Amino acid sequence: MAYVNNTMIVRRELLSRLAGLIKEDQLENQIDRIPVEMSPRERGAQRRCCIYKERAVLKYKLMPILGLLPEDETDELMPLAEYAHGARQRTAPRKEILTVVDEACTACVKVNYVVSNLCRGCVASPCKMNCPKNAITFNCNGQAQIDPKKCINCGICKNACPYHSIVHVPVPCEEACPVNAISKDEQGIEHIDDEKCIYCGKCLNSCPFGSIFEISHVIDIFKAIQTGEKVIALPAPSIMGQYNYEAGKVFTAIKKLGFHDVMEVAQGAMITTANEAAELKEKLENGQSFMTTSCCPGYVQAVEKHVPNMKSYVSHTKTPMYYAAEMAREKYPDAKLVFIGPCIAKRKEAMIDPNVDYVMTFEELDSFFKGFEIDIEKCEPVELTYSTPESRGFAQSGGVVDAVKAEGLAVDVRAIEVNGINKKSIGLLKAYSRGKAPGNFIEVMACEGGCIAGPSAHVDTGQGKKQLKATLESLQA
Repeated sequence: MAYVNNTMIVRRELLSRLAGLIKEDQLENQIDRIPVEMSPRERGAQRRCCIYKERAVLKYKLMPILGLLPEDETDELMPLAEYAHGARQRTAPRKEILTVVDEACTACVKVNYVVSNLCRGCVASPCKMNCPKNAITFNCNGQAQIDPKKCINCGICKNACPYHSIVHVPVPCEEACPVNAISKDEQGIEHIDDEKCIYCGKCLNSCPFGSIFEISHVIDIFKAIQTGEKVIALPAPSIMGQYNYEAGKVFTAIKKLGFHDVMEVAQGAMITTANEAAELKEKLENGQSFMTTSCCPGYVQAVEKHVPNMKSYVSHTKTPMYYAAEMAREKYPDAKLVFIGPCIAKRKEAMIDPNVDYVMTFEELDSFFKGFEIDIEKCEPVELTYSTPESRGFAQSGGVVDAVKAEGLAVDVRAIEVNGINKKSIGLLKAYSRGKAPGNFIEVMACEGGCIAGPSAHVDTGQGKKQLKATLESLQA
């Protein structure tokens, strides 16, 4: 799916409008106007049957941005202001990570196989003869048709048709999910199985109707800021690829949102590198055939839920976020710590990290820059704390391998990369988990291209990679 699409634009506009209300302390007074302003009567319906349907969809899309589930609605007549008030009163964010806005999830096919007008109504009728559920009949024009109540999506008819007239119509989110964690219920609404989900976020950006949302922490973060608590931002190394501005200016812009301090997670990556290099050397010397990285939480979730035999090969070294949060907690023992990155799976990791309170995505960050009317170009740059180029290079595929090799280990490191988790790479990991791999150090990234390609990044992968390279070169100059 293309990186830029209308569902993304709508999601970001909802975020930036919400941010503007938070800035003006008008959240509870004005939030109910957002759907009306975004779908005004004079413009008419754009993508739905009527403006009232569009407004209802926008309302329910605001629920997860408030940190709520759509099913938290107890009364259809209750205004958003009431939910916003409740969100501001809670003491901790929800434990759920992803949700499906069912008001928006209404247009995908219920049966994945459709007979096109290429059907010749042939006498052989192999589609009908081979259907295990007798789901195929012929209409008055002699063309085949599939009964959606009987079809089980086996695909036998498609393979049997000599005219290739039966086509497979995918459900984008289901097709994108590498672990089959999302499927329809009896009403045709998609549901995410938390027992299977690895939080890679591929479903979020593949949905053409923008019905899949993260359960946001922004209300909790800015409540802490506005009530006077010290809130510390921990931006991931991939932030270096998000903006075509001097990195120090971006960090100043983050402070202008109300954060007390900004501490680079790249500092934690330096500790991860040293520890992982030492662990790799020890394990190889002790006869273990290979070791994999552990810094990608999507990969860790995939191992936990789908490739359990790989557990003994995964590094025990903690992630850059973990070590950076440890340093931040030591410096600011009573502060709230907010990891900022492009990753949905970090929300899961943060739940088990005692030092990380909240997670904010780059998409949310940029939307808040817009809502708070912060011009990064006009910001005075802060001086960055020293971090190695390799630690900032964690943001891209191959970055962890390069960082570990730079440690100068006295062992032959034969590195391989699993660049993105999909159905094929899950099978590959299962094969490796039997104890044999073509290398002895395996870097696994859930996102193809690395963290700069995260599902909640602000820019597309190509632009992020180019900008990361330019920023790292400027910092070394």
